[in-house]
Amino acid sequence: MVAAVAAIGALLLSVAIMVTGNGLQTTLITVRANLEGFDATQIGLLVSSYYAGFAAGCLVNPHLVARVGHIRTFAALAAIGAGTALIYPMVVVPWVWWLLRALAGFAFAGLYTVIESWLNDRATNRNRGGLFSIYRVVELSASTGGLLLLNAAAPEGFQLFSIAALLIALALVPVAVTRAVAPAPIAAARLRPGRLYRASPLGVVGIFLVALANSAYWGLTPVFVQRIGHGIAEVSFVMAALLVGGAVAQYPIGWLSDRFDRRTVLITVAAFASMGGAAMAAVAQTDSFPALLGVSVLFGALTMPLYSLLIAHTNDFLDPGEFVQASGGLLLVYGIGAVIGPTLGSWVMLERPAWLLFFYTAAVHVTLVLFGLWRATRRPPPPAEVQGRFAAPPPLTTPQGFELDPRAEAADGPEAVLTPVDELPPAEVVRPPEDDRGVSNP
Repeated sequence: MVAAVAAIGALLLSVAIMVTGNGLQTTLITVRANLEGFDATQIGLLVSSYYAGFAAGCLVNPHLVARVGHIRTFAALAAIGAGTALIYPMVVVPWVWWLLRALAGFAFAGLYTVIESWLNDRATNRNRGGLFSIYRVVELSASTGGLLLLNAAAPEGFQLFSIAALLIALALVPVAVTRAVAPAPIAAARLRPGRLYRASPLGVVGIFLVALANSAYWGLTPVFVQRIGHGIAEVSFVMAALLVGGAVAQYPIGWLSDRFDRRTVLITVAAFASMGGAAMAAVAQTDSFPALLGVSVLFGALTMPLYSLLIAHTNDFLDPGEFVQASGGLLLVYGIGAVIGPTLGSWVMLERPAWLLFFYTAAVHVTLVLFGLWRATRRPPPPAEVQGRFAAPPPLTTPQGFELDPRAEAADGPEAVLTPVDELPPAEVVRPPEDDRGVSNP
């Protein structure tokens, strides 16, 4: 394992630098937009634009890598990502910022595509789980560090945007000078969410609902914290609390879901998440920042694992080897929900108390609970002993990131080779499910 980590040290360093820069600018942009007087809908569209660009990038960038290679793609997209970060303080116009955020989302989807496909190329079935865990630790640590960098300078100036641009540009250096051989061409599966829905309706609908909630609160919480009377330091600490709470809770909740009916665990966590949203709204109406910080940790702990639980639940109804393609389909569904969620959440906040954002998330989680309870009447769960393993993917990844997931081992033989994107045949994502009578649907 030590040798494997040493071989990808340059890539992990690029991940750390890139994620730190992106973590800083993601929160900085919404904070600055609020200071500039953007209304809630304009800020919501900022967040939605990023997710729209990211979703488009996940579909397009594999073809770009196939044409020009990993390092050239990374260099071009890092330049775009750094350039967009510098333009925000120069042109403070909402529609320009929407375009910049979409372009940044597209660029970062490509950067993650290169990094995650490269890491996956270095992974084997023996060390995949360890490399996946190290990647997650690096990604979460860098995200937290980027949030705390918000305190390095005043968001009203240009310095923080320059720091973000500098970090994104510096992420290119380890990749550009690495002596590691570039990986094989990237495979791009044809995603079929309709077939995926027939295999796991709760998985598809649940991912969409979680995207509606997570993208809204993750993008709009900085505005929420500002509008209830707190400063920039408090914004960074609340965002870090959400992230740390979610990271800490992933594995205890995943451990429970591996040993009990995963659907029951999912419904229970979603129910508590709705209560957590109500608690966030209640605490926001007090002047206690320590209480807000504590509830934020709890809220993150209850909401962030839902994405991982739904991926694991869907995987329970798939044949071995279908995990990567199915997860790519769920990622597409998540992207659609993430484009819609911030706009809906911002509309709820428009000219209204900011804490209504968390009543919106509570309503979404209640909907997930009700749909889960209905699905429990339609199909029995698989026995706990035959459920797949739980693993926590990054909050926003690419289809190539799921190939690094240890659950992708079933799809890989010891001599597995990725198919070039231009040669990939149509993918059958899931098998036809059984209906409620146990009869296979053609």
